[in-house]
Amino acid sequence: MPYVRTFLPWIVFAAFPTAQWQWGALAGLVAALAVALQQRRTGAGYDALIIEIGSAVFFAALTGIAFSDPASGVHAYSAALSSATLALIAGGSLLVGRPFTLGIAKRTTPREVWGLKPFIRINAVITAVWTAAFAVTAAALAALAHAGQGHSTSATLVQAAGFVVPMLFTVRYVAAAQAKAQAGAR
Repeated sequence: MPYVRTFLPWIVFAAFPTAQWQWGALAGLVAALAVALQQRRTGAGYDALIIEIGSAVFFAALTGIAFSDPASGVHAYSAALSSATLALIAGGSLLVGRPFTLGIAKRTTPREVWGLKPFIRINAVITAVWTAAFAVTAAALAALAHAGQGHSTSATLVQAAGFVVPMLFTVRYVAAAQAKAQAGAR
């Protein structure tokens, strides 16, 4: 599934113990660069790499902060900042009329569909759902961090839900749209 590859740097970062957050940030940066480079080599356009490029920028900044001051207050809020960054990237892609899911969807969709309004609308809806999920996740994680629970099991569950819910929505929404298109073609 292309979304797992797209969010691999964030998964890598989340997998590191919180006491080693600087190494998690560095691993996230390396993963973001590796994914972006691998995708470019396979012919993916920059429009398909919006999240990957944004991830690399975020993890470069976080790595710099984490290594220069491992006791930084940013550490407690790093999960919330991660989700907020994703919300900004996804929301920004909507604002400029280039939903980040459009580039991902083009990888598995025939070229003749790319310019059709329903295809673009479907991707705008999907990107809006991802944006909302990231924003809600960021707010929940910030609240947990503020309460001193930023690295708790609850925070891990919130982070997981922030990816799983929009991923499930995407799969179901695309399936419903494809079924509707096929029914209309008959």
